[in-house]
Amino acid sequence: MTPDTTQRPLRADAERNRRLIMETAERMFAERGAVATLNEIAHEAGVGVGTVYRRFPDLQTLVDALFTERFTTFLEVAAAAAEQPDPGRALRHYLLEAARRRAQDRALEVILAHADVAAEPIARMRDDLGRHVDGLAERAVAAGAVRGDFASADVYAFLLMIGTVADRTEDVAPDAWRRYAELLLAGFGLAQDPAGPQDPAPRPPVMTDAQALQIWPKRTDFEN
Repeated sequence: MTPDTTQRPLRADAERNRRLIMETAERMFAERGAVATLNEIAHEAGVGVGTVYRRFPDLQTLVDALFTERFTTFLEVAAAAAEQPDPGRALRHYLLEAARRRAQDRALEVILAHADVAAEPIARMRDDLGRHVDGLAERAVAAGAVRGDFASADVYAFLLMIGTVADRTEDVAPDAWRRYAELLLAGFGLAQDPAGPQDPAPRPPVMTDAQALQIWPKRTDFEN
């Protein structure tokens, strides 16, 4: 195929503005959900409204760009995991790295919920990642490296649980998610192999009673 030469690289200042707009949107989505308008994003980013609309003609285009960026990264993580010869370590690598990225990305759930997953290339990327994760899970099950009823749907549930813990504990115990990730991995049969390579980050300790109280749901006034 002949490369598409119609898409020229952005100038350095245009790329900086694009990056600034996307980072601002990420922060606003994490703080407020998908209620920000392009005008509000432009104001928060300190750029002109016209600059935003030149890059992203509507909010859907911006959300889809953020989705594409994230799924590109998750695809790279899955591909790197698949290169590991040991099926159990390959699956463990993907789960821990995906959990780390989810824990550090509070905007991810909003972006996943609002991306146009039926449109190309988003639908293709979603399906590609699904095939990669299916392969990691099936390979680990076939090798007996994980419990026999493990399925790729468990990967989504795992990330959902870890994301919930990470969001709730971010300001109190920002590394707590890793402790609970390890507990879940052990339940899957993917506890770390003492003879294998060690993960670089130490296991966080259990939260103190004071920390647990801090993440307890906050009371709101009753409505009459």
